[in-house]
This record gives sequence, C-alpha cells and structure tokens, in this order.
Amino acid sequence: MGWFDRLKAGLGKTSSRITGGIGNLFTGKRRLDDATLEELEEVLITADMGVSTAAKIAGGLAKTRFDQEITEDEVRETFAADITTILEPVAQPLEIRAELKPHVILVCGVNGAGKTTTIGKLAKQFSDEGKKVMMAAGDTFRAAAIEQLQVWGQRTNTPVIARDIGADAAGLAYDALEQAKAEAIDVLLIDTAGRLQNKTHLMEELEKIVRVIKKVDANAPHDVVLVLDATVGQNAHAQVDTFKQAVNVTGLVMTKLDGTAKGGVVVALADKFQMPVHAIGVGEGVDDLRPFAANDFARNLMGLGEKA
Repeated sequence: MGWFDRLKAGLGKTSSRITGGIGNLFTGKRRLDDATLEELEEVLITADMGVSTAAKIAGGLAKTRFDQEITEDEVRETFAADITTILEPVAQPLEIRAELKPHVILVCGVNGAGKTTTIGKLAKQFSDEGKKVMMAAGDTFRAAAIEQLQVWGQRTNTPVIARDIGADAAGLAYDALEQAKAEAIDVLLIDTAGRLQNKTHLMEELEKIVRVIKKVDANAPHDVVLVLDATVGQNAHAQVDTFKQAVNVTGLVMTKLDGTAKGGVVVALADKFQMPVHAIGVGEGVDDLRPFAANDFARNLMGLGEKA
C-alpha cells in the first residue's frame, strides 16, 4: 500500500464524518445560500476544525460561489484547495543539520500522546538514512517508557542512554549530550516526562533540561518537538499553549490520526499557531509516521483521490 492509500485509510474516520456530512446536504446541485453555508461550517466543526477555521474555509467558498448552484464534489474540491493553502506553510519535515554533531531534538508531550514511539520511529528513519543516532530515556518517572525506548534501541541498533527510575532527567540529558559529542553522533533524540497533573513541576523540569543542555551546547536543543495525540481534538490547543510557555516548541508531530474522527484539528492548529508540522502518524507500524504533505492530507480529508 502506497503512502497516499495508507493516509486515506488512516484518515478514514475523519473523512467519513466530513464527506458524509457534506453528502447529506446535497442531492445533486444546491444553491449556496446562508443556510447551506452555516450547515457546511457545522460539518467542518464536527471534525474538530474549530469555529474560526471552519468559518474561514466556508467563507472562502462563499466568496466565489455564493448564490450560485454548486455540487457536493465542487464543495469538496474547493475545501481541499483552501485547506491545502492553510497547511502548506507549516508542512516542514524535520531537517537534520549535518554540521551540528549532534543535532539535538528534545521531544515533549503528555503521557499517552505517543512520544516514545515517535522517538523510536524517528530513530529508525534517521538510521535508515545512514545517520548515527542516539536516544536518551529522559522520562525517568516511568519504567515502561525507559523499557520501550530500550526495545526501540535494539530494533534500530541505536544506543540508549538510561538511568534508574526517578533519576534526574536533566543530568541524564547532560550526560547523553556529552557522550553524543564524544562519539560524533549525528542525531540525539531526548525523551521527556509528560505528567500534566502537576503542570508546574513538569514545566520546571523541562526548563531545567533545556538550561542544562545549553551548558554543553549553547544552541541546543536545535529542535523542540511537541507530540500531540489527534484523538484529544480541541484539547490539543491547550497543550500547545502549555508547552510553549515552558520551552520554545519549534514543531509538532500529530499521532493516532487513524483512531479518531477529529483529524480536522491539524488544520485548526496550523491556522492558529502557524507552527511547523513535521510528521503525522496514521498507525502502529514503523513506516506509519511520515513527513506531513499538505495537499495529500487535505485531499484525503475531503475523500478525494490523488491529484493527477
């Protein structure tokens, strides 16, 4: 199965909700009046596109087609084009800079978002590109997270720097960076804890990790990637705000798009934060995390095929 088809399958729940909603409004052609526009806006909101983004997309359609006859297919094509326009500026893959040795990527997010799995998949991708990769098990509060990273280390033949449960995460990050420099590692991926129940403690710890890393390399971390679980829908906005307050989040990875009908949240986040979306995950497989492609995503969201 090619990536476009995997993406189509992964976005199936969201796409069905949107295309089903649009389809219910149309039997053949229909005049685009205020009532129809409002109903189309509602359809987009049900897929977690958010009120302002849904209004913007529906407004784009109104500008060109208001008071004219329009078909369901024309609505979907227009929406896909407008969504692509919103997404294109943020579709930026994670570029590793060879001169950094190592390029340090700090990965944050709440527990359960898929941080550790994302790190493992990125390690596999970078290793497959011939890069020397190291992982640091900085979520020192959860034995499962450390073990999971070690499994990924074995799978990808990548060294994992780990300590005992409860060890100081900042100290571990410091040691990992020193070792990565000494071994001329290309990419250092650092996992972090994600307990949001005690927000202040978590954020202080993240700030401390960044401070300590800077003692080794003033420009590190070179990327701070926030992993978001698409199933949380609009709650993702609050998570971006919370993590941005503590650390300079430089980009996003969206996971679990295959498990939700709320995939429209990616469009809402792009519209609101204009923050790079590096990759999206549409399944458990190691190859189910791929660079974010705006047009493919938009067309699949609207149940359309690949553009010829």
